[in-house]
Amino acid sequence: MNEKDVLKYFLSTVISETEDLIDKIGDDFYEAAVSLIGDAEEEGKRVHITGIGKPGHVAGYIASLLSSTGTPAYELHGTEAVHGSSGQVMDGDVVIAISNSGETAELKATVSTLKSNGAKIIGVTGQKNSWLAENSDVFLFAGVVNEGDSLNRAPRASIIAEIIVLQGLSIMLQNKKNITPKQYIKWHPGGALGKLRQDEAK
Repeated sequence: MNEKDVLKYFLSTVISETEDLIDKIGDDFYEAAVSLIGDAEEEGKRVHITGIGKPGHVAGYIASLLSSTGTPAYELHGTEAVHGSSGQVMDGDVVIAISNSGETAELKATVSTLKSNGAKIIGVTGQKNSWLAENSDVFLFAGVVNEGDSLNRAPRASIIAEIIVLQGLSIMLQNKKNITPKQYIKWHPGGALGKLRQDEAK
């Protein structure tokens, strides 16, 4: 394919894959995840996000997003967790683990370690029958068929799917806690987002 066709294929793939995923997100899609996190927070427990490779970068963003919208969350390094960093996760904490395949060896080791230390796992993966899906307390589907290029290997559409699913979770948690603009800017005082808009100043 020429450059124009390559880009067109990628963009059309992202649109179709995203639409297919959104169609799978029903009214009760987040119910178990929201309940698990809510119960943990009521007991003074915390939320952590982890992933290997590119999903690890998603973990950092989602931890920041959740923290800024009423659910304090911490990024957990996917491979360092088996070298002592799992010590940041206490018995009863919730860990959101992200993996497209759900079979990544390093993440298996991390999740196994966390579970043995008493953590509850929310698995975010594109494979419903994967190891991660089957070894999670709650499973959130974030799957695609095509990544958007001829190799169909480099994570592109799958990363977008993971982000959409976890952004949706952040929306549900924020809504449940009735976060107000004034509360939000306490956590985000810098930049344009840290200022009340005219319609919010009342």
